[in-house]
Amino acid sequence: MVVKINENYLLLQNSYLFAEIAKRVEKFQEENPNKDIIKMGIGDVTKPLSPTVIKAFKDAVDEMGDPNHFMGYGPEQGYAFLQEAIIKHDFNPLGIDLDIDEVFVSDGAKCDTGNIQEIFSNDCVVAITDPVYPVYVDTNVMAGRTGPINESGEDEGRYDGLVYLPCTEENDFVPELPKEDVDLIYLCFPNNPTGTTLNKDQLSKFVKYAQDNQAIILFDAAYEKFITEDDVPHSIYEIEGAKEVAIEFRSFSKTAGFTGTRCAYTVVPKELKAYDSEGNKQSINKLWNRRQTTKFNGVSYPVQRAAEATFSESGKKETEENIAYYMKNAEVIKNSLEKIGLKVYGGINSPYIWIKTPNNMDSWDFFDLLLNEANVVGTPGAGFGPSGEGYLRLTAFNTLENTKEAMKRLSKLSF
Repeated sequence: MVVKINENYLLLQNSYLFAEIAKRVEKFQEENPNKDIIKMGIGDVTKPLSPTVIKAFKDAVDEMGDPNHFMGYGPEQGYAFLQEAIIKHDFNPLGIDLDIDEVFVSDGAKCDTGNIQEIFSNDCVVAITDPVYPVYVDTNVMAGRTGPINESGEDEGRYDGLVYLPCTEENDFVPELPKEDVDLIYLCFPNNPTGTTLNKDQLSKFVKYAQDNQAIILFDAAYEKFITEDDVPHSIYEIEGAKEVAIEFRSFSKTAGFTGTRCAYTVVPKELKAYDSEGNKQSINKLWNRRQTTKFNGVSYPVQRAAEATFSESGKKETEENIAYYMKNAEVIKNSLEKIGLKVYGGINSPYIWIKTPNNMDSWDFFDLLLNEANVVGTPGAGFGPSGEGYLRLTAFNTLENTKEAMKRLSKLSF
């Protein structure tokens, strides 16, 4: 007997996108130790945790050192004080009512969007927008819902078994409804990587499709706090009937600077049902709860107190200031790149700017050009899927000083 592996892992592309970027940047830095590299690739934030959040964090840590207030294992679903704050501040102002047991606090939207597929059958047909956040694809490959990736032909770069919904310049980055029957639909809006959005009418069509076809939408709303336009929904539950067909994921990472602190949440309405092999309706809420209580031990008490503080009057003000800071960076990037003749998208309702590469340049070649000639790191669009080829993503999460310097360097390049 020998130990066998899950061979679905062998279907994955050789390197996770951001690992490959880090590898190339590290090699360049080793060969050019005196070069000042400005990183605008990975969407990590630069603004520190706000004073209100830090105070709540410290106070909670002090509680952990007090035998009268020490907290051991907490509820895997999250403490009620944070669940209630989420409902009151993130959903009630939108006219959305939720029960406390529909909100599941976690350590990251990446984890939740990757783990959610576990509770669905392996024969579910999955639809993804293209380009797309790689975790949606890779976790379904790992689970065995796909065949190998196509190395050539019109489907080059696409996995057999996945349904791709292209988002390109030609369709204004608005995906078409699936033309075939699908079971799970991943949507991320405001979108990562393109920075574009769906308005309420466009999102309503997906909800209607899910209702008509007994499908479930996995809606990643991690960037909803960056929305500035009125007709862009902050939550899929603003659409009538969405509670019956959608799961929503949100995060404190980009909005409140929790990328290193780790806190997020997922909303699983109790109206949401799927079917077992005998055709009986089953509660997705109960299944997710069972998954979390089995495989997850919850987010630490101090972190949840810190997250709760973002909803206080001062916490909201500080968070809004941080978001405005990043959106100022986005404006600088967008205006600067347009001024030098590049086509750019996003940056209005999102901290991401999606650049069309000049002269039909390959996206990895454009990445290398920016790294080598301007010492600026972006993310090549091809890493997000075949429809991302010919584009590159920049993030607005660096400092304003670095953002301006990066744009100054790019303005000196000749395309």
